[in-house]
Amino acid sequence: MTSVAIEPPRQPEVLGLLRESDLFHLELYPPESCHLLDVAELEHPGVTFFVGRGDGVALGTAAVLDRGDGTGEIKRMFVSADARGRGLARSLLAAVEARASELGIHTLQLETGPLQHAAIALYQRSGYAIIPNFGPYAGDPHSICMEKALPIPLVE
Repeated sequence: MTSVAIEPPRQPEVLGLLRESDLFHLELYPPESCHLLDVAELEHPGVTFFVGRGDGVALGTAAVLDRGDGTGEIKRMFVSADARGRGLARSLLAAVEARASELGIHTLQLETGPLQHAAIALYQRSGYAIIPNFGPYAGDPHSICMEKALPIPLVE
């Protein structure tokens, strides 16, 4: 049984998962192309951090960064190697998108790497389109940026 919930990132088990994510990315890309928020940045106001768990064990993470202008960015999307292929990434992405909509974010962007084929496929199946690299990713050959317009929730 898997679950996804907003949790603090500074938990021993979650910190271990973030380290696993760091190592995964550093095996694929040079350090200057690893644009990962650290735990202190994940605790900033405007960042909502999610943990995906299976049988109570932390298996995945994702965060949404609210830029405060109606746009947001997905950060630290990661599922542990032994938990992949079970739909947890889809659940994390759905939770991030739902939270972004709650925050009034109408455009959600992300950056991933060209060697992360499964991630790119997931994002494309979920409605994300490749866009020109933006912000700190501009000019980085190890970055692929994507974007999705989110439905604006009706206010009653």
